[in-house]
Amino acid sequence: MPVSKPLSNVDAAWLGMEDPTNLMMVTGVLVFDEPLDLERFRATIRYRLLRHERFRQRVIYPSGRLSKPRWETDPNFDLSAHIIRLTLPPPGDQAALEEMVSMLMSTPLDYTKPLWQIHVLENFGEGCALLVRLHHCIADGIALMHVLLSLADDRPDAPWPSPEPEPEERRRNPLSALFRRATSAAITGLRLTEKVVHESLVTLENPAHALQLARTGADFAAAVGRLALRPPDPPTLFKGKLGVAKRAAWSGPVPLRDVKAIGRVTGGTVNDILLTAMTGALRRYMESRGEPVEGLNFRAVVPVNLRPPEKAGELGNQFGLVFLSLPIGIADPVDRLFELKRRMDALKGTPEAVVALGILGALGVTPQELQNIVVNIFGAKATAVMTNVPGPRQTLYLAGSPIRTLMFWVPQSGRLGLGVSILSYAGEVRLGVATDARLVPDPQKIAAAFHDEFASLMDLVRVAEAVEHENTPSPAAPSADHCQATTRAGQPCKNKPLPGSPYCWRHQPAGE
Repeated sequence: MPVSKPLSNVDAAWLGMEDPTNLMMVTGVLVFDEPLDLERFRATIRYRLLRHERFRQRVIYPSGRLSKPRWETDPNFDLSAHIIRLTLPPPGDQAALEEMVSMLMSTPLDYTKPLWQIHVLENFGEGCALLVRLHHCIADGIALMHVLLSLADDRPDAPWPSPEPEPEERRRNPLSALFRRATSAAITGLRLTEKVVHESLVTLENPAHALQLARTGADFAAAVGRLALRPPDPPTLFKGKLGVAKRAAWSGPVPLRDVKAIGRVTGGTVNDILLTAMTGALRRYMESRGEPVEGLNFRAVVPVNLRPPEKAGELGNQFGLVFLSLPIGIADPVDRLFELKRRMDALKGTPEAVVALGILGALGVTPQELQNIVVNIFGAKATAVMTNVPGPRQTLYLAGSPIRTLMFWVPQSGRLGLGVSILSYAGEVRLGVATDARLVPDPQKIAAAFHDEFASLMDLVRVAEAVEHENTPSPAAPSADHCQATTRAGQPCKNKPLPGSPYCWRHQPAGE
């Protein structure tokens, strides 16, 4: 009989939130400019991914009303059931890829098998794309990025994966070290730096202190009260009855150096800039559909990483949630940036993320009927889910091929219809948008509006550069006291120049 073990309470909560109209899957896309070596790719999955036992395990439900779901090794595990080849229909462009992502994002995973699947999508331009789907009960964003790094190499000629453990000197994958640095920064400072975009749009000043407060009860009751008594979000086009069909879209790349340039002019962090542009994009989309935006605020549920650095490589979910109010009603991007920064700073140091993690843990052992009631109550208090996950700063190689683009979408927990994801990779940032097709059938317009908002912020950089140029003194003109020529001995000429000329009578250019 296969060995089994119970899901953690938090992982069980994410499993229990699964609904036909809101699947709890993390969906990702990796784009390549060349076809993949499929034999090498399968070897990579077999010898690197499957070293994590979770990817060989399925979820089973023991009999008994209060029994917890359990992880069990799938006795019939077949890798071919998890790696599927498909061909994109002509013309094999981004629109065709977005349509395929949307369709599979709306399709549940097979619960009789381990809860992940990879589609190799051929006929995408001159190359191909990988569409990866994993259930959120397997891991959170930080852990899944660790899994990605464990699959990838930092050069195309890295050794083939093998059944034996690969010595560090043979594989030479410094990206794992990069991940550890990013995670450590997220834990110990949880403050966005210009080196990497952290998982959380809102970060804690001192997560260890917040955990201690939760343990001792200090401010815990107040945080619970704020979460429970927070009024519902106002009705907007983003809220309503959900359907099964979802839509996915993503923006073009935004150079990270441009984001940093805006930050230098405004004093904002990378997160401040991206969140300001994203909020402005939602405002523009609402205006395009004739929705009122004056004075409007609605909340986004934002993950806060609570994973200790020493557990960076462990699967599972170890993050809390906070509610960030987005100032949709502020039209001026600079005013919006300053207000968002003020609101995010106010969330730092609060125990609300830890409280939310505790609530998720409690949901994991709550009967499904009661769990649905609690999820709906908290879902009414927000409109969107927003997250960002750090990617490596240099190009990765998978099965010997360079990954050109990375993008992902998060599930909209709490029966929400809007998900926004931010991912940094190889010096670029992209915005992903996932929506309920009934509510927002055209998320591409939100992605396009994000670029419009970012262009408005870049105008500030150009203005600042122009002002700086005007205020920079011009180089001093050469002195007119002496001839500007050099004597045959190589010394400056000491004669006085002729009127209107930089040279004396002896050194006048020929013809003058």
